Amino acid sequence: MCGIVGYVGAREAVNVLLEGLHRLEYRGYDSSGIAVYDGKAEFDPLAAENPGTGPIAIRKRVGRVSELSAAVAAQPVSGNLGIGHTRWATHGGISEPNSHPHVGGNGEVVVVHNGVIENYAILKTRLQALGYVFRSQTDTEVVAHLIAHHLDEQVRLGGAATDRKTILATVQIAVKSLKGTYGLGIIFRDHPGLLVAVRSGSPLVVGVGKGEHFLASDASPLAGYTDEVVYLSDHELVLLTADSLELIHRDHGRTSPSIQVLDQTESGSELGEFEHYMLKEIYEQPTTVENALRGRLDDDAATAKFGGLNLDSQKLRRIDRIVLTGCGTSWHAGLVGEYLIEEFARIPVEVEYASEFRYRNPPLSDQTMIFAITQSGETADTLAAMRESQRKGHSTLAICNVVGSTIAREADGGIYLHAGPEVGVASTKAFTSQVTVLTLLALYLGRLRHMSYPAGKRIISHLRAMPEILRHTLKCHEAVKEVAQKYHDASNILYMGRGYNFPVALEGALKLKEISYIHAEGYPAAEMKHGPIALVDENTPSIFVIPRGSMYPKVMSNLEEVKARRGPVIAIACEGDETMAGLADDVIYVPDVEDYLQPLVAAIPLQLLAYHIALLRGCNVDRPRNLAKSVTVE
Repeated sequence: MCGIVGYVGAREAVNVLLEGLHRLEYRGYDSSGIAVYDGKAEFDPLAAENPGTGPIAIRKRVGRVSELSAAVAAQPVSGNLGIGHTRWATHGGISEPNSHPHVGGNGEVVVVHNGVIENYAILKTRLQALGYVFRSQTDTEVVAHLIAHHLDEQVRLGGAATDRKTILATVQIAVKSLKGTYGLGIIFRDHPGLLVAVRSGSPLVVGVGKGEHFLASDASPLAGYTDEVVYLSDHELVLLTADSLELIHRDHGRTSPSIQVLDQTESGSELGEFEHYMLKEIYEQPTTVENALRGRLDDDAATAKFGGLNLDSQKLRRIDRIVLTGCGTSWHAGLVGEYLIEEFARIPVEVEYASEFRYRNPPLSDQTMIFAITQSGETADTLAAMRESQRKGHSTLAICNVVGSTIAREADGGIYLHAGPEVGVASTKAFTSQVTVLTLLALYLGRLRHMSYPAGKRIISHLRAMPEILRHTLKCHEAVKEVAQKYHDASNILYMGRGYNFPVALEGALKLKEISYIHAEGYPAAEMKHGPIALVDENTPSIFVIPRGSMYPKVMSNLEEVKARRGPVIAIACEGDETMAGLADDVIYVPDVEDYLQPLVAAIPLQLLAYHIALLRGCNVDRPRNLAKSVTVE
């Protein structure tokens, strides 16, 4: 769950690297570092502790990328080739020695890495027996020394350290020993114009420019520099110079790169008038829901339409079961999707944690369809679950936000969210976009089966109105601020909802935990008396998602049970609900919409509440502790 950036060309590499790391910081922000080939002096193998004393100058800092930028300003480096890294710690604590880049051998190799090397301990023992000295607790330093070791072997066999063939053979031999996942960026002391990258399980993208090439973990650092990219597939290795790109697959040898147009704008990742990305992305939701709907509403047929499912209607009619799989927020969206598809299309649906689904062997028929739900398209567990499903011959599709991501490329078909870059670690607009797409999917499947034409028309009219309704929903912002001020010191908060709003309760609790570090739990409201009510006291607020609808009287009874035990109650209620004003301690009003659309409006005040509570507690809302945006390790 780290970010990699690399550059070779005519520009000052340090500028490209630092800007790229700032854009990738959502992938990890424990520490960061760069290595730039400046060619000024003989290499000192102790450069990892005393950077800046060799042809490959290294700068590292614990903390945010801004700390690294300050270090580079104090000790400038200059050169046209370099690699950079922003870290989310997996092996070894947060320290400068554990920060990337890592040096191999006597300085022959410098490496940055995203992923987890599962057999690093065995390899480390072997390398130590050969005399290699380790200065960190990371698995990545093992990779650096391993490459250096095989380079020395190739030279002893008659190769030259300056020869591309020798370097290619070295890296190919080294990675054969690695078990786990890796995206590697590698530069060499004796080949100042060459940047090597190799991928297995961790994403890497190459940017193709005129007289220059770029490397990154995702496309965001490339926007503004180039609009042509090559997405590396597993087991592909690329040799980059300023003027050449050579792609080699482990099993198929040299291949022609598939250059694609970069579908992302630089402005999409800028804060603009907002203080934080999370707030910006909350306010983008009317637009992102509109984007998810655009071109997908078919008034003539009273249904939805998709361009990328790659399944004909006859096959879809034969589907007898759907499994939705994802992690975190995507799993919560999947729960909403379960309710939607079962109600609209009458198809049995199961929602599986991807991390569990990949290791289970559930009985699935030939007519089972799998949907992987993901914002990044790179989530390791979701990707593995999708591949396992494909291995068993099931139709496996994706609901994904990032064009060109691994899941988007490997799925049998799917639906893009078109939500634009989501930088805040706590997902907001991706959730509502996923729910919107799942509503469209439920409509589509329902119209293929038993749903009537008038029912389809009603759903289309309701969906078309949602962007404006969400703009109106954002007017609750000031009321949310007041509630946050009142409860930001709470140690525990309970979230309750029923029906479509039970997943919303789970998602609201997750948002609060992620960014404010308050313990929070979401429950079906009726389950409260089967255990969680024991937690209720005057210091434990309960948030009830209780809009008007078929479950309103039932949830009201649950709310009364909390009030009877002197528990503070915060209600997310429909505008005009005067009864709620007399019962709850605090009420946040949202527009009155159909039951199946309530997750879209109810999610917004809960996102805002988590945001403001986190601010009042002095937390970093965009970079919460211990979390990273794209979970590319298991």
